[in-house]
Amino acid sequence: MILDRTEAPDFKIIKTINLPEPQSHVLDNGIPLHVINIGEQPVVRFECIFESGNWHETSVGASFFAIKMLPEGTKSYTSSALSEAFDNIGAFIDMTHSSDRSGIVVYCLSRFLPEVLTLIRELIENPLFPEKELDEMRNITLQNLKINKEKTAYLATTEFRRQLFGGDHPYGQSQEEKNIQELPLAQIQEHFEKHIKNGKRTLVLAGQVSDQDVKLVNDYFGQLEYQTDDSEIEHDSYTEYQGKEILVEKSDSVQSTIRIGRKLFTRTHPDYFKMLVTNEILGGYFGSRLMKNIREEKGLTYGISSHMITLGREGYFMIGTDVKKEFTQQTIDEIKKEIYRLQTELVGEDELQTVKNFMAGEFAGSLNTAFEVADRQKILLLDSLPADYFSKYIDQIHATTQEDIQLMASTYLLPEEMIEVVVGGK
Repeated sequence: MILDRTEAPDFKIIKTINLPEPQSHVLDNGIPLHVINIGEQPVVRFECIFESGNWHETSVGASFFAIKMLPEGTKSYTSSALSEAFDNIGAFIDMTHSSDRSGIVVYCLSRFLPEVLTLIRELIENPLFPEKELDEMRNITLQNLKINKEKTAYLATTEFRRQLFGGDHPYGQSQEEKNIQELPLAQIQEHFEKHIKNGKRTLVLAGQVSDQDVKLVNDYFGQLEYQTDDSEIEHDSYTEYQGKEILVEKSDSVQSTIRIGRKLFTRTHPDYFKMLVTNEILGGYFGSRLMKNIREEKGLTYGISSHMITLGREGYFMIGTDVKKEFTQQTIDEIKKEIYRLQTELVGEDELQTVKNFMAGEFAGSLNTAFEVADRQKILLLDSLPADYFSKYIDQIHATTQEDIQLMASTYLLPEEMIEVVVGGK
């Protein structure tokens, strides 16, 4: 049979989705272990996630270096020996760090899990923080920072977050040369001892997992003794960003980077899903209004997008793009014009349905592997969301109406309540 390529193929609107539930265990010492046992290949991903990001530090940079230094040498291994040990079993290790958490992530064949667990336990129990390797990491971090500070996009994003949350807030701070150079080793070790070695952690094992694998994790990590300090560090909320326009001149740049946005909310807010759809229409995908207007019709940029970014304790909305300096103000005016349209005109039914279908399809397409499912489940587990949260995702998207979109835009997308950051020039 020959396909008739003049006719679009039939499509089916996704109405429901089944997200495999994790098997939750408690190790002998009380550490939670969550298992996502799916996948046809004998591969696993093991994660140790610590409540040890910027939010928990008393010295800027301590959380970053505390997690990044772990593979740089332990009592039993030099840094090169550790790297070789992981290479010999074909395992890939990554040390992750964010404003809220840090972690150790390892991918390996299922049969090498015992060797991987041995090495991770060594990292957590016996790191040395050798000064030579620390100096090298400081230098690498300084060089990366120097390169980033030449980029208008980096400068605009860090300035946007600093203005949004405050420079001393863990969500608003950024790496600076002085902090990197002057951070004492003792502060890094103190952060490690309190928030990693003895800190609250969650373990996640995804892939082709057997009962024996669960027992192995308990044998290696369920017997560790540690004393968790559950006291929460409080950080003052910052609200003085509203209505600000910040211009950072960069005379050697031919382009400007624009960031416009405001504080919003986390996934627990009742308007979260309605705002997700609103954001998608405005600038969340390639067919969005901002893309059609500013890229396709005006030709002012190669790309523009809007995002709802959710952190552990707060969330924010941000529009971002890069344009030639001479188009900066015109682009900002067009952004505000599209926001005003959402506030004053009902979105067409066809446009709304297209966006809903796209979001449902994109969500379903993001659940193809055990690791992708684990990434979704981690959000539920770490943010204490209901188990059926993502199962209801499609329902919430399809339930959003034209009137909801207008209300969200009128309530949360008021330009006078936003901050506007431009790096480059106008």
